[in-house]
Amino acid sequence: MSHRNAPLSETGRLRVARCVVDEGWPLRRAAERFQVSVSTAKRWADRYRQQGEAGMADRSSRPHFSPRRTPTRTERRIIKVRVLRRWGPARIAFLLGLNPSTVHRVLARYRIARLSHLDRASGKVIRRYERTAPGELVHVDIKKLGNIPDGGGHRAVGRQAGQRHRTRTPDKTLDGNGNSHVGYSYLHNVDDHSRLAYSEILPDERKETAAGFWQRAQIFFADNGITVQRVLTDNGSCYKSRLWRDTLTTAGISHKRTRPYRPQTNGKVERFNRTLLDEWAYARPYQSETERREALPHWLHTYNHHRGHTALAGHPPASRVPNLSGQYT
Repeated sequence: MSHRNAPLSETGRLRVARCVVDEGWPLRRAAERFQVSVSTAKRWADRYRQQGEAGMADRSSRPHFSPRRTPTRTERRIIKVRVLRRWGPARIAFLLGLNPSTVHRVLARYRIARLSHLDRASGKVIRRYERTAPGELVHVDIKKLGNIPDGGGHRAVGRQAGQRHRTRTPDKTLDGNGNSHVGYSYLHNVDDHSRLAYSEILPDERKETAAGFWQRAQIFFADNGITVQRVLTDNGSCYKSRLWRDTLTTAGISHKRTRPYRPQTNGKVERFNRTLLDEWAYARPYQSETERREALPHWLHTYNHHRGHTALAGHPPASRVPNLSGQYT
């Protein structure tokens, strides 16, 4: 394809060349007729004489020889260090005495996978997958989160004041309104195809709590027209219990657990957890746990209905669930 600013297409070049070569037009006359320079008319006429119609096609702009290109031996050393040690361009450059930008260009030239796309233990590219429809696979996980003491934690008031707030009432536990804040809360999250998220803050991670959470999560999905077929969890004790198994079996849902010490398998919900922490839990300096908890429903609505997701081409999860309630609010 010709450059968008090129004065001649391949057909136009052929016409110029034939006027000069076959019909004997002077170069200046042909150049004026097709509104190009004399040198351009001469170039296409010469190529037509040498190669015929095939010479009218665009040629690669790649140079035939690059005297300043990194030597092949150095490129092989760069790739060897990357494969064996799984280092980034900066560390490889320091080891081999090169510029980091040079190392990066070599890695990009040979299409070496980014470190973020590799499993660090095996060095193999992580295989990405996505189910074809909502509900085929739902990821479930628990995120342990420290409570914010009344008056604010260290992120809001500094470490010394935050520590005083935590130790002021060491024996208090969360009441029904969430007004005391020593200890931890447990975020039970579900998040494959649509990335639709449902989350609750619960007091523990026991099997009864996890089973109750899933029953409410299943109602949430059913209300939005999603039939859950399979659930993927880690190997936490609550997910290995008979109660969890019976809860899923009764609903006709199959259960799958990740391989031990392989959190990448449950990577979608792990990424959701990170987003949750960055954009809600630690997004601003909350003055109390109650304040933070009150902000969660609004953030979940924004995440599901309005926040663009990179894996969905910039669209929110609601775009893959056409009948999701509240989609247009």
